[in-house]
Amino acid sequence: MNKIKVGVAGVGSLGRHHTRLYRESKLCKLVGLYDINPEQSQKIASEFLTTAYSSLDELADNVDCLSVAVPTHLHYQTVLCLLKKGKHILVEKPLTSTVDEGEELVSYAKNNNLILHVGHVERYNPIINYLQKKVNDPRFIESHRLAPYPPPRSELLPRGTEVSVVLDLMIHDIDIILNLVDSPVAAIDAVGIPILSESEDIANVRINFKNGCVANLTASRVSQEYMRKIRVFQSDAYLSLDYQEKKGELVYKNKQSIKREDVPIEDHNALEKELEFFITSCQYTINNGSVHDKNISAQHALNALEIGDKIVTLIKNKN
Repeated sequence: MNKIKVGVAGVGSLGRHHTRLYRESKLCKLVGLYDINPEQSQKIASEFLTTAYSSLDELADNVDCLSVAVPTHLHYQTVLCLLKKGKHILVEKPLTSTVDEGEELVSYAKNNNLILHVGHVERYNPIINYLQKKVNDPRFIESHRLAPYPPPRSELLPRGTEVSVVLDLMIHDIDIILNLVDSPVAAIDAVGIPILSESEDIANVRINFKNGCVANLTASRVSQEYMRKIRVFQSDAYLSLDYQEKKGELVYKNKQSIKREDVPIEDHNALEKELEFFITSCQYTINNGSVHDKNISAQHALNALEIGDKIVTLIKNKN
């Protein structure tokens, strides 16, 4: 069986990691990369012994699929161009800057039997694997995702700040919580403020679901520390999990007593697992002529984007 031929569009911080993992993978062949900055392109290509292409079109013509790790406001035009060339795509989160753009990409991929995977890498965190097994009826969820402000970039905004912190960081937790609760959203309340960016750098959101569950989400990209935590309360248990440290505890009822145990985690590289899933999905689709039923990443990402967009609109209306 021929290996999938893969390329990377955009080799900044995230794109570099995609390039490295594809280069190390036994499931695919890294053909090359493209970046709008020729110096960055050559630097990363030299580091990982691959080819720096002079145009995205040229790269696309030589691969089966691509990772797209360009700034968010370029997702739509870049991904649509590649989909129209018949390429399978993994685009970093968020899917697009707007819901309308996201809907168009999801529709095009579905109608043309193409994979459109979105880089919600937290889904591949071993903590989430445990969470999905243990959560069956969440009543209250609390998440915190904090990070320092990203460093400056030459001629570009700091990474991620072209969109609100809601779409930059909180989008991960929105995606996870929508999947855990599995109920329509009834109401949203939100507050957020810009600090160093034109858009919100800190936001707090309360989501009420129709089944009665409530989620409280906080995100900041101007923190002095990194934090990625989630707490889930349900009728028979309480889970406290740390994505970053990959550890946590489960407290649960056991007859007439309360038991506590550490969460057993089988550690792995979440991005590596995500790229493996993408490559094997592409291989399946190429071999069978259709996208696997379980490959619904783009629709999940669109659902999260829709909620994220509502949150951003609420915050703007308040300000």
